[in-house]
Amino acid sequence: MLKRILVPLDGSDFSEAVLPYAEALAQALEAELILLHVNVEPVTEFESPSSPFSPPIEVKKAKAEAREYIKSVCYKLEQKGLRATYLIRDGGVAETILDAAEVLQANMIAMTTHGRTGLLHLLLGSVAEQVVRRSPILVSLIRPQEK
Repeated sequence: MLKRILVPLDGSDFSEAVLPYAEALAQALEAELILLHVNVEPVTEFESPSSPFSPPIEVKKAKAEAREYIKSVCYKLEQKGLRATYLIRDGGVAETILDAAEVLQANMIAMTTHGRTGLLHLLLGSVAEQVVRRSPILVSLIRPQEK
């Protein structure tokens, strides 16, 4: 029986396309939705010393925005009568999703996928594919329709 569904969200409409499916499943099974946002640190090796932006300030701002975003999505789910919590972690996206699923004892991961193939898949890779290949638990992928 599914008790906890981990839902990775990156703040985009694309990633949120999984929410109606996850909500319906959580409601039907009386499962908890755990929203996960992964902060990805910018690579600083290639920054110019004369850059007008201070990376620590930009990173701090991005993290604050991510926290407000994930809290608001969680609040909306709670207003619908669902049990929902959120988690924010730093790190590699696929690795962090898998680690969070293990630590939280999630029974399922529900996320979106671009469904890229060929050269685009080779160049960009796929977080969803990494999660599916390495996850010991059920992974449900939703491929949103293009607008």
